[in-house]
Amino acid sequence: MKVWLKLLLGSILGVVVGFLLPSESPNVVSFLQWLEKLALGIGRYAVVPVLVFSLTIAVYELRQDDQFWPLVLKNFIFIIGASAFVITLGIFTTLFFSPGRIPIERAEQLEAISLGTAQSVLDVFPKNMLSVLAGDGQYLLPVCVFAFFLGMGLNYEKNYTKPVISLIDSLSRIFYHIASFFSEILGFIIIALSAYWAFRFSGIQQAKVYRDLIIMLGGFSLVFCFGILPLFLYFLKPRVNPWLILYGFLGPAITAFFSGDVIFSLPVLQRHLKENFGVRRRSCTLSLSLCTAFCRGGSAMVAAAAFIVITKSYSYLRIAPLSVLLIGLQALLISLLLARHPGDGAFIALAALCLSYGGGEYSAGYLILKPLAFYLVAIGTFIDVMLCAFISYFVARTNGFIEGKNLVHFI
Repeated sequence: MKVWLKLLLGSILGVVVGFLLPSESPNVVSFLQWLEKLALGIGRYAVVPVLVFSLTIAVYELRQDDQFWPLVLKNFIFIIGASAFVITLGIFTTLFFSPGRIPIERAEQLEAISLGTAQSVLDVFPKNMLSVLAGDGQYLLPVCVFAFFLGMGLNYEKNYTKPVISLIDSLSRIFYHIASFFSEILGFIIIALSAYWAFRFSGIQQAKVYRDLIIMLGGFSLVFCFGILPLFLYFLKPRVNPWLILYGFLGPAITAFFSGDVIFSLPVLQRHLKENFGVRRRSCTLSLSLCTAFCRGGSAMVAAAAFIVITKSYSYLRIAPLSVLLIGLQALLISLLLARHPGDGAFIALAALCLSYGGGEYSAGYLILKPLAFYLVAIGTFIDVMLCAFISYFVARTNGFIEGKNLVHFI
């Protein structure tokens, strides 16, 4: 059975179970939260070793061909361009459809929420570089930096590094197959995640104040990912079938939405890029590493849209064009600083916007959307992963790092 079909069936089953569960029982909530942690742990289990060894070899091979820095530059151009585009489109969509106001409830105390940018920079360069391999896998940028320097070091002296290169290459392939095993069983694991998602969604359905925002964000994500985003494939020569590309990314799209976690979706996306489209390891790993860390435009867009709704809820006045521009620029900057938050990016970005926008009454604005946080994160991560998928494919295709695959061989 195809991986995407396993994930789809597991998601449907989980959603049905989630809607049937009693919402009043605290034991059910505790059990679902425990299942979510277990499912996310299993999905992330092999991410760090795959990333370390695959990125190390990717850096080494690209350096050998003098293609590393041009490929990094191209990825960053696409990341910033795609993030700016989706944030702009999301803001204008929110202003045009103007979701209904949300009743303001006075917050007793602000939560300690921060981007943690200063600490994130310090963590990239710990006192012991090997300590990044013993982390909890929540913050992958230090791991990527470690792999970068290790890959650079392999170019030192062939007589000394050749055995190490062979070892790292073998470990990369071994851990890739281990990660592939976990992606095969995600059809069962996704049941727990989708059940908890549906359980929470059934709860917020009763609060109709969120309905307009839910419909707008859901509709925007579907139109953007399955309508607007594939249109950019027409710039490729020779032409490709956009529906075929979308079909090849169904698996990562499902995992992204129900997990709300970029790292959880990373092994699934890596496998789909390689086995559905034949994207070579050197291009695939580099693009995924950069996109996972910096391409969070979807989460930032959701935060910007939600912040506009919050602003309109506090005041009946029209938002000034300059304020709209500042919200967009702040969201774009925040999208580049969410590497430390793979599983709650949209809500963290929303809190950062509220806390930075002049203080005062807006500082606690994000708390009125706290019951909807899981949905905001799901939509944001879904768009993030689809952007990551298309950027990785586009970069590989334009640089000749793709081997043709037949539809019958899609996983």
